[in-house]
This record gives sequence, structure tokens and C-alpha cells, in this order.
Amino acid sequence: MNTTIKERIRALRTWMKQMGIDAFIIPSTDPHLSEYVAPHWQSREWISGFTGSAGTVVVTGNEAGLWTDSRYFLQAARQIEGTGIDLYKEMLPETPSIPAFLSERLKKGQTAGIDGRVFATDAARSLREELAVKGIGLKCTPDPMEQIWNGRPEMPQAPAFIYDTKYAGRTCTEKLEAIRTEMKKAEADSLLLSALDEIAWTLNLRGSDVHCNPVVVSYLLIGRDEAHYFINSRKVTPEVAAHLHEAGVSLHTYQEIESYLTQLPAGSLMLEPGKTNYAVRSAIPQSCRVIEAPSPVALLKAVRNEQETAGLRQAMRRDGVALVKFLKWLEEAVPQGTETEISVDRKLHELRAAQPLYMGESFDTIAGYGAHAAIVHYEATPETDIPLEPRGFLLLDSGAQYLDGTTDITRTIALGPLTDEEKTDYTLILKGHIDLAMAVFPEGTRGAQLDVLARMPIWQHRMNFLHGTGHGVGHFLNVHEGPQSIRMNENPVALRAGMVTSNEPGVYKAGSHGIRTENLVLTVPAGEGLFGRYLKFETVTLCPICTRGIVRSLLTPAETDWLNQYHRKVYEQLSPGLNEDERLWLEKACKAI
Repeated sequence: MNTTIKERIRALRTWMKQMGIDAFIIPSTDPHLSEYVAPHWQSREWISGFTGSAGTVVVTGNEAGLWTDSRYFLQAARQIEGTGIDLYKEMLPETPSIPAFLSERLKKGQTAGIDGRVFATDAARSLREELAVKGIGLKCTPDPMEQIWNGRPEMPQAPAFIYDTKYAGRTCTEKLEAIRTEMKKAEADSLLLSALDEIAWTLNLRGSDVHCNPVVVSYLLIGRDEAHYFINSRKVTPEVAAHLHEAGVSLHTYQEIESYLTQLPAGSLMLEPGKTNYAVRSAIPQSCRVIEAPSPVALLKAVRNEQETAGLRQAMRRDGVALVKFLKWLEEAVPQGTETEISVDRKLHELRAAQPLYMGESFDTIAGYGAHAAIVHYEATPETDIPLEPRGFLLLDSGAQYLDGTTDITRTIALGPLTDEEKTDYTLILKGHIDLAMAVFPEGTRGAQLDVLARMPIWQHRMNFLHGTGHGVGHFLNVHEGPQSIRMNENPVALRAGMVTSNEPGVYKAGSHGIRTENLVLTVPAGEGLFGRYLKFETVTLCPICTRGIVRSLLTPAETDWLNQYHRKVYEQLSPGLNEDERLWLEKACKAI
């Protein structure tokens, strides 16, 4: 494989010479700046061999580098070993940014290249400005993969399907009306949507274009009185065509988007530069006034309506039943010595798939045993798969797509005896999880203001984690969605009632163990108070938290009480869906500490 990667980089360098560029940047995105992309756009993975979801490759005439975040440091180092690609660890003080790297390698008058269709508008502009300081140019080129990637997968062809209003809660027409209300406030004549989750939500359509994310590759242009949908015609069934026609949406081919935009009449067009690729943005004529602002759809989508919230609760109960069945099975199976990371992944999939309305996994399961759990986004392969032993921790991060909701949960499960260090780390992470879950805060509070609650217990022991504490979750959509988040980085979006966010602090010690506890929380009203209204979190995930690793003396009475109340709720909600043996197991797992 290393030889193959080197050959691919050589092919790219040959193409670079033909194009007259001295460096080329390959991000992980598609034309919609998606986190997860269809195989057709997995160019960064193809050129580097690194399979993580986040990373950027930079190739110059004699160097190549991969930039990725802390979730993938260990995985990336292993996968690019021997390829000639150097690893650059993001967020570490010694790691140069990509513009700084290029400024050091390229000379004044030389040029870096990008495919503008897979670069966000604001990212391309920022890169151009930073390089220009050093006299280095930036050139938008055609996609080099069209020439050098032999056997490249074709673009997704599977048909879209209608998402029933009984799950969505609002019709497509109602959503378009709400969006147009926001457009009017912004004085925009039209709104361009490129983000696939926003388009799917708006039109009440779903698809299978991206692994685990039920979206449809397309663009949507919404006007004051009409809308234009750009999609591969092979994906539009007669039912979907009728659905769109009823909502006043006209159909165009996917490839028409740029040419259509060049013909826009004078007026005002709203778009979000971080979600619109540079090539599409560049197609808009200067006669059209562009309003660059956050998409109003992101916030409309993030605040669940009553029907969506009810559906999510039902999905959580079914998911919890499957998880309890799995955890009981796991406890009985591990001592037999026949199970591995891959086999437990398969068993969990089997039990979830038996639940009504199941549509697939919401992401590839992370089943990391022992030291593998320290690899934040570890995925077992036949080469790395190891047997589970009746000792230490298994970290299991998994989720499912149901028609009425998306789930995401992590449990760190004690399979047997633990070290004192493992017990302490486990309890500190649980403290952070509980402290965030118990938060009460005034309206207008941002996730960055709450993040410290989850981190303080481990900060006091000089430990930290570099991923976010919480991300938004879609409704039978992407498992990672915005606009809200809970993380150290500032995010101006305030938490609102109806938002669903993860709560997932963790700690990872390379070569030893990794621990993470994750539930999804729904922001709900907490009543009136001094200077206004207050909000709080309701934990909606239903699954017992392993108590075998808890150092009880480290928990405060309030934290202990929260855990005991949570377990009472889990038992009450899940026990009706279990048989007698499973109920007895759950009763024991939820016993008060």
C-alpha cells in the first residue's frame, strides 16, 4: 500500500507541473463541505491512505504532509507510515498552519492550487490572503482526481425518498414559509443552500448518498415565491417529483448550478460562505448583491418541534432496549473468551437492526478494547482486531438511525478487574458528564460557557481532552450537526429549548486506556428566575452507565443522586420492552450506589 500511495503522489506532482502550480491542497470535503463524504469525493483518503473523517493533505514538489486533529493522531501515524507523508498534529503549539507551511516552502512568485469546488469560500479567501503576504499565489484548478484516480467511484445514483410529515412534524411548504420569513428579515430575495442536511430538512427528503448520513447530493436555491432544486435526474422518482411540484420547487440537473447562478438577475442573494464552495460562490455575477451570513435553516432545523421530540424519545427507548440486550449478552460472553472488537460490533448491529423503524447506523461503531480505546476514533479492522478479556475497559461509541430519530451513545464498560488509575479516570470523566448534565443556565448561554463544567474534574488532575464536549445531532439526519456546540472554542450560537446536543467528556492515555461517557441531552425550559428565563438539560439517552469502575468517594452527594435518579428513569422506561431475564439484569445494572 505504501508503494501505491507514493505512486499516487508522483502522479499528482506530474499533474501539478502540467498545471503550473508548486503545491496542491486536498481537504476531506465534497462540494457541499460535508464532514462525511460519498466515495466519489474521498480524494484525501485515496491520495494518503488515511481513513479518518478529518484531515488535509498538502503536496509540494518534494514534500507531503497530513494535518489532522487529536482524534486521529495515533491512527494517522500508523496509516501513513512509510508513505513519505509527514504528520502535522493540529492544535499543538509546534504545528505550523497550512499557510505557514506553504509560506516556508514556496518562494515569492510561486503558486499553490486548490479545487475550488471542495473548498469553502471563507477558507479559500483566508488562504489566498495569507499566502499573498509572502507573494505566493493561489490558483483554482480543475479536479486533478478526474485525471489521476483510475477507477474512481461514480457520483451517488440512488434515488431520494420522501420523509413522512408524521416524523418530520412540519411539511416542506411550512418549512419554506419559515425560511422565507427569515429571508425577509435579512432583506434577501433568494437563499442558496449547499449543506446537504439543511436541504434534506427543508424539502423533507432523505437518501443514501453518504454512508450513515441519509442525505441527498444536491443544491437548493430558494426565492421569495419559487425554489430551484439541482439534483441528478436519476435520483428523482415520480413520487419525489410530485412532492416537490406541490411545494413549488422546480427541478434542474446537478451540474447546472454554476451556469444557473451566472444568469441570476440583479437582486440580493443570501449564502453562508463557510458552507458554500468557492467555485459556486465565484459563479454569482457582480450585479447580484450577496449577503454573506449564517444560514437561517441551521437554527430552524436545530430546534426540534413537538413531533420530532416525541419521536426522538421513542427512538431512544427502542435503542435503549437493544443496548440492554447487548450489555447483558456482553457480560455473559466475554468470560468465554470468544469475542473480539469486531464481533461485538456485529452483535450490537444485529440487536439494533431488530428494532422497529431502524434504518442503519448513524456512524461506524467504535469498539476499542484496552489501549485501542485511547485512539479516539478507532475502528477495528481484521488487522487490528483483538479479543476481549475479562479485565480492563471496552469503550463502545455507537449510534443508530431510526425514522423517528438519530442516536449517539458512548459507554465505557468494565469487563473485569481495573487498575486504580483506570477507576480514578473513569470516575473523573463521569463527574464531568454529570456536572454538565445538571447545568441550569440563563437563556442566551453559549456552549463554550458551559464546557468547563465537563472538564473541571480532570483539569484539577492536570488532564484534558482535545475534542469538543458536545455536538448537535440531527433528526434522522447527520449525527454531527450545528449550529450549537459545547466546546472550548467560542461559538456565538446560544443554546435554545428544543436543541439536542451530546455530552461526552473523555480522557485518553496512549498505550494504556481511553474513557468516554456520552449521552444526548435535550435543552428544555427551567422556569423564570432573576433577570429572565432559565434553561437546563434533560438527558434523553436511556442506557445504564457502568458502575463497576466508580470510586464512590470521588462523587459528591449531588452527583450520586443524579446517577441514581437517571438509573431509575432508565429502568422505568426500558423494562416494559424486556423479557424477565433482561429485566432482572437491568434492575441489577441500575441499582442505586
